[in-house]
Amino acid sequence: MQYRKNKMGEDISILGYGCMRFTRNRFGGIDLAKTEQEIMAAIDGGVNYFDTAYVYLGSEAVLGEILQKNQCRDKVKIATKLPHYLVKSRESMEKHFQEELSRLRTDHIDYYLMHMLTDLNTWERLKTMGVVEWIAEKKANKQIGQIGFSYHGNSDMFMKLLDAYDWDFCQIQYNYIDEFSQAGKQGLQYANRKGISVIIMEPLRGGRLVGLLPAEAKTIFASESRKRSPAEWALRWLWNQPEVTCVLSGMNSLEMVKENMRVASDVRQGEFTEKEFQMIEQVKIIINSKTKVGCTGCGYCMPCPQGVDIPGTFRCWNAMYTENKKSGRNDYLMSTVLRAKASGASHCIGCGMCEPHCPQKIQIRKELKNAAGDLETVTYKAAEKAIRWFRLW
Repeated sequence: MQYRKNKMGEDISILGYGCMRFTRNRFGGIDLAKTEQEIMAAIDGGVNYFDTAYVYLGSEAVLGEILQKNQCRDKVKIATKLPHYLVKSRESMEKHFQEELSRLRTDHIDYYLMHMLTDLNTWERLKTMGVVEWIAEKKANKQIGQIGFSYHGNSDMFMKLLDAYDWDFCQIQYNYIDEFSQAGKQGLQYANRKGISVIIMEPLRGGRLVGLLPAEAKTIFASESRKRSPAEWALRWLWNQPEVTCVLSGMNSLEMVKENMRVASDVRQGEFTEKEFQMIEQVKIIINSKTKVGCTGCGYCMPCPQGVDIPGTFRCWNAMYTENKKSGRNDYLMSTVLRAKASGASHCIGCGMCEPHCPQKIQIRKELKNAAGDLETVTYKAAEKAIRWFRLW
C-alpha cells in the first residue's frame, strides 16, 4: 500500500474503503461475516481510511462492531458525516454526533464531514446554529480530528465553500468523465493550492466506467498492450495526479479488495504516457456521444435568477442515458433537492438570461423542460415536497 500526506502531515492510504455498498443479506441487513472478511483483508493490506455516514443504513454500526471485535480501531482513520439536512439546532448536531460515536463504538471521529454541503447558504444556515463554535469545541476536546465537507455541484460554488472556512479536507466526485464537471480538475487543484487534502468519491462513476461502459469503449481498453481492466485504468488516471490524497472504493467482494490493493501498491504518480492520455480521451468521446445535451459544465450560464442548477441538471440528465435512469435520477435528487433552496429544472421561468452566455449555443430553456420531464418523477416531487415541509416545520 502507498500513502500520501494529509494537511497535518499524517499518512493516508491512497486507497480508501467506501462503506456505503456493503453486501446485504436476503433480509436487507448487512452481511456481517462477509463484510468483516473484506474489511479485515483491507486493514491487513494497509488500508487505513474508512468512509461512512449517518444515513448509510447500518454502515456505521457494522464498521464499529468489526473494529471493536478485532481490536483494530487504532489502525484506522474513521470518516463519517453530519447529516446537516436533518439538523435544526446546535443541540441537534450534538445528538446526531453522539449517536454516531455510539454506533461506531469509539470516542472520537478522525475525519468529520458536513455531508453534501452544496452551497454557501447552507453553510451560513449552519453557522447561525453555532456550527463553527461546535467544531472548535469538538476539536479542542479531541472528539474530532479533522473537519471537512463532501460536495456535489459545480466548481465555482465548490471554490467559494473552500474559501468560507478553514477546512482540513474535502471530498469530491471526480473521475475522467467528471474532469470538467462537478468540482472538477479546477476545484481539485484549487483545494491543493490551499493545502486542503482531497478525498475522491465515485472514481468509477457508480460503475459507469466499468460495467456500464459502451461496447466501443471496452474494445479500446481491450486493445491496449497493457492488459488492464477499465476499473484499473480509471483508478490509475486518478492516482496519476499528485493533488489526489485518497480514492474511495465501495468494495464489496474479497476479489475487489485484493485487486484494488494490488493496483494501489503498484501505481506511480505521473506514470501516464501521452498515448494513455489519448486512449482515455477516445473513451470519453465515445461515452459523451451517448449524451442528451452537449453541456461541458463550464458554468457560464450561471447564476440563474431562479436558482436552477443548469450544469448540474444537464449532467444528471446525461447520466440517465450514458449510465442508467436510476443513477441519473438519484444524482439529480441529491444535487437539487437537498439544498437550502431547491434548484431543479422545473424552477426555470424561461427568462432566457442564460442562453447568450452558453459557448455551446445550447437552447437551455427548451432542454431544461425536456430534462425536467425525464428527471422529476413522482418520487422526486414527493421528496421535494417532504423536504420543503421539514424545513418549514
